[in-house]
Amino acid sequence: MGTRLELGDIGVDVVRKDIKNIHLGVYPPSGNVRIAAPERMALETIWLFAISKLGWIKRQQQKLRGQVRETPREYLERESHYVWGRRYLLEVVEEDMPPSIELKHRRLRLQVRPGTEAGRRGELWKSGIAAE
Repeated sequence: MGTRLELGDIGVDVVRKDIKNIHLGVYPPSGNVRIAAPERMALETIWLFAISKLGWIKRQQQKLRGQVRETPREYLERESHYVWGRRYLLEVVEEDMPPSIELKHRRLRLQVRPGTEAGRRGELWKSGIAAE
């Protein structure tokens, strides 16, 4: 599928496609570098292109590392969560019943058994959202 180039401490994934021009991208959150290149282009040419853009790549990676990321979720009462681009307040209900998740108006209702840890709540939340 693709090739990997190493430019010092920067790894570059090279994907060859049926395209006319070469495309360079640095992707969040970790700053992965990807080059989409025409199938007919020699690997040496791609490597020279990547070297010529090394300064730009490093600047983009630095910008990405400096950005504030969303804080880790603790799955506590009234915590904000985004589902399909909309903000919901988490309502944690502890009952001795099977876990469930429900979206109601602007609330995300997470039903768990008493004493369920935050890590397990997160797993239930993620699996519940993926199922809907």
